Amino acid sequence: MRIMAFDYGTKRIGLAVTDPMQIIATALGTVHPEEVWDYLTKYMQTESVETFVVGKPLQLDGTASESAQHVVGFVRKLKKTYPSISVVEIDERFTSKMASAAIALSGKKKSKRQEKGLVDTISATIILQTYLESK
Repeated sequence: MRIMAFDYGTKRIGLAVTDPMQIIATALGTVHPEEVWDYLTKYMQTESVETFVVGKPLQLDGTASESAQHVVGFVRKLKKTYPSISVVEIDERFTSKMASAAIALSGKKKSKRQEKGLVDTISATIILQTYLESK
């Protein structure tokens, strides 16, 4: 059974998933928030997921950020749509900065490093990797 992570944004949702043994986090890409439910329906037809991990946007002081309300709605719908799959929220405060740094270190051109979809995908992977390391 896999673990799937989400870096929720109002324009894009970054997605990452583990291998069935839950050892390696791999980027899946991004989907528009309106398309995420169709994407999940198709994905779940061929793969088993036991846990959803959702990045929780917090301010530096640990309070909820402005975008947190969107994540609350997303988590609520995840739990309602997939009641048998546990949902875990983890702090995502520095994932975008870490993702940008990882992309920079990969040697990609600056135009590629600034591509928001790539940052969101890598952020979801970092969220998932963080969760795996905490288990």
